[in-house]
Amino acid sequence: MKKSFLIGVIFIFSGTIAYTQEFDPQKYVIESEKNIAKEQPGPHKGGGESIGYSFFSDIKDYKTAFRKRVLKPGAAIGYHQQKEDEVYYILSGNGEMKLNDKIYNVKDGDAILTRTGSWHGITNKTKKDLVLIIVYEKH
Repeated sequence: MKKSFLIGVIFIFSGTIAYTQEFDPQKYVIESEKNIAKEQPGPHKGGGESIGYSFFSDIKDYKTAFRKRVLKPGAAIGYHQQKEDEVYYILSGNGEMKLNDKIYNVKDGDAILTRTGSWHGITNKTKKDLVLIIVYEKH
């Protein structure tokens, strides 16, 4: 009885080792935002408080920046010139986006493509968090 139990435990343990060995960072990577969250001031001298999530930033030769940003009330991503095409996708909340000196109200479900050479910034002027995803090609 003890012998068969021990063999069963070894078999289960061996299966676990084989499963973990299947993970191949050249084929896929899974990251949880709870492990990468960083409290930061609003980027590009935007000011205020934000939380940044830079997914896959430690992966060599991965050429896409995929980020989540939570802008706390009053926080902003400062007005800056874009060096590459960039997408902002608003997950939740409302904000004011300044695009080439014009102001636009943006809200959850809006996607904004900022093209190379354009100027933009976004401000949370509400009392709730503004949560967005940002994607661009890294150089």
